[in-house]
Amino acid sequence: MILTTMATACALWAQSPAPGKQVEQQLTLKNGGTVPYLLYLPQDYETKTGKVPLMLFLHGRGESDGPLSVVKKWGPPRLVEHGENLPYILVSPQCPRSDSWDKPTQQAALLELLQHVSDQFRVDTDRIYLTGLSMGGYGSWRLAADHADKFAAVVPVCGGGNPADAPKLKWLPIWVWHGTEDKAVPFRRSTEMVEAIQQAGSTTIRLTTLEWIGHNSWEAAYATPELFQWLNGQSASKNREKAAAGGPK
Repeated sequence: MILTTMATACALWAQSPAPGKQVEQQLTLKNGGTVPYLLYLPQDYETKTGKVPLMLFLHGRGESDGPLSVVKKWGPPRLVEHGENLPYILVSPQCPRSDSWDKPTQQAALLELLQHVSDQFRVDTDRIYLTGLSMGGYGSWRLAADHADKFAAVVPVCGGGNPADAPKLKWLPIWVWHGTEDKAVPFRRSTEMVEAIQQAGSTTIRLTTLEWIGHNSWEAAYATPELFQWLNGQSASKNREKAAAGGPK
């Protein structure tokens, strides 16, 4: 009886998450560390064939504290937790308090996590979208700059990057969101990135300036239907074609 119970438990653990539900997962990294993450499959994942776009969401510093469930507090994980049917495989990892999304350790872990999920599910690798807020905004800028070819589009919310990375980012569709009254991450951290990327030759980068809004600019960003419509029109192959042709069209 004990053997049967153990075998059943192992089988249940090996099953794919049920579509339409956000479930807790954990990846053991090659270096021996682990990455806890939330995984969501679209409601029609099992009834439709073909590949599915993926969205990688990076939370802010406040969601490093507490159980993995706190990652549902904001952003896309909050949307699906409240019944939104997003058309993406949504991957929402949790960063430990002792580290940061823009550090090499977490950047490497994110790449390994993306590869793992892509191996396990029908991921459309031409349509991988990256977004994050606050600390996650910083992580999004860093990951996009170092691996621009991997992403179809990036949405950094109230974060900051390195303007020197602008030439790496000029072919990538980016929609930046930031509140003008942000005291935690100054508004200029976004404007300096946008201006640098425009100077590098991009005509596709967008900035939504949220007047009189403080640090919590993510509620407005992720509540905007146009953002998701815009994302759905982007692809990494289109970006490569634009770069080969000499610039955005």
